[in-house]
Amino acid sequence: MKMTASLEKAFIKQITKEFESAMLYRQLAIELELMNLPGISKWLKSHADEELTHADKLIKHLTDRDNHPIIGDIKTPKVKVTSVTETFDVALEAEKDVSQAIRDLYSAANEANDIDSRSLLDWFVNEQIEEEATVSEILGRARLVNEDGSGVLRLDAELGASA
Repeated sequence: MKMTASLEKAFIKQITKEFESAMLYRQLAIELELMNLPGISKWLKSHADEELTHADKLIKHLTDRDNHPIIGDIKTPKVKVTSVTETFDVALEAEKDVSQAIRDLYSAANEANDIDSRSLLDWFVNEQIEEEATVSEILGRARLVNEDGSGVLRLDAELGASA
């Protein structure tokens, strides 16, 4: 069943936000590569790819319902970080922003009485809880090592291995 034009527009807004999030993570990966932290950079690149997968899920949902997904104007990130802690501070704020956008999209779907979107949006709500928790944990660990070289290198190795 085709969704309403206003709900389609809300989904398009979220698709664009997912692409913006991917670009943010990609820029953060570049910043960490420049800090000679290839493991953290690899983790951030992997996360950028995951954000693109999220956009693809939304696009597929629209096309499956005979709607027309469009990628809106992507605001490229203007971010330059100087530490691992700052990197994950930026990432956590971005995840919180995406979480709120998903909740807004969920509300829009409820207002439109669009039950066909519910299972997808439930998945996204759960995914964002996991995303925030993961980034928050990494941020907490970065704060614990307080930019100590050996601690940062250990975190770099761990994140590189998990990516």
